[in-house]
Amino acid sequence: MSEVIKVGMADLNVCTAPDAITTLGLGSCVGIVLYDSSAKKAGMVHIMLPDSTKIRNNENAAKFADTGIDALIESLQKVGANRNRLTAKIAGGAQMFAFSNNNDMLRIGDRNVEASKIKLEKLGIRLLAEDTGLNYGRTIVFYPETGELHIKSVGKPLKII
Repeated sequence: MSEVIKVGMADLNVCTAPDAITTLGLGSCVGIVLYDSSAKKAGMVHIMLPDSTKIRNNENAAKFADTGIDALIESLQKVGANRNRLTAKIAGGAQMFAFSNNNDMLRIGDRNVEASKIKLEKLGIRLLAEDTGLNYGRTIVFYPETGELHIKSVGKPLKII
């Protein structure tokens, strides 16, 4: 019997097939999945903000794109994933509220997606697929057995990337 491992907001976790891993309610937050297809091991981090260096209270590494991905890699390596085989899929980063001005600070979803992609590229981790942006929330479930990321959104068909 397989289990679905839950990842909370500003949290991370890892799993091995046949288990799956999920996070709920990604609005402007981004769910980042790192996956070692040979070992059938995956990890997920639910990041809330792009950059830990811009915030005073930044002890929680999983809260930020720049530190959360590093912490996730470390957790995956502890359970036997190979750093050199990791690939990524991401979802979330929506603009949940309409603002009349184009204040960059309010574009948290876009900034989270951009920061995540920059960090992955810097680490040499290939981004295989994404479902990001727009104006609706997402719940995601990743299955290490198949490498599929299932994206559920209210009023939308199931999307698999």
